[in-house]
Amino acid sequence: MTTKLIVDCSTGVTTEVELTAEEIAEREAMAAEYAVQKAQEDAEVAAKAAAKASAEAKLAALGLSADEIAAL
Repeated sequence: MTTKLIVDCSTGVTTEVELTAEEIAEREAMAAEYAVQKAQEDAEVAAKAAAKASAEAKLAALGLSADEIAAL
């Protein structure tokens, strides 16, 4: 079972407690939400990279050199 660490700052005592079913469900929901968000971010990065590569290819087709394209 998954646990959490509780620290009492006034006494310095640390206690390891098992998570409740509700806390485990919340943790799993947060992990799933993060996975969706991460997939969206990765897709946006990939789309931006593809758009950049496409633009560079079009500029190269117009006769611009790699240095000229990089300068833009």
